[in-house]
Amino acid sequence: MRDQELLSEVKTTLALLTSIAPGRAIEVRVPPYAAIQCGDGPTHTRGTPANVIEMNAQTWLALADGSLAWSDAMNNGDIIASGVRADLSQYLPLRIQS
Repeated sequence: MRDQELLSEVKTTLALLTSIAPGRAIEVRVPPYAAIQCGDGPTHTRGTPANVIEMNAQTWLALADGSLAWSDAMNNGDIIASGVRADLSQYLPLRIQS
């Protein structure tokens, strides 16, 4: 996948996550492509958020499409997560909620 396609796919799937899990309690980082805030809970406004999740683009896209389970990615060390709300497993794989 070309870099521009990767950027587009990461941004599109992160936007879908924010629509499914609105809020600002968790910061999800997929460097160097994007970072978003999502999830219900205490609102983060300044400094380093209490709940941070970071991973590379390939890991994020595999989680988003269901080809990788959250627990497997955590066990493999593919995700860096800190904070009590730093878990997206309830939202993955991404599906449009009705």
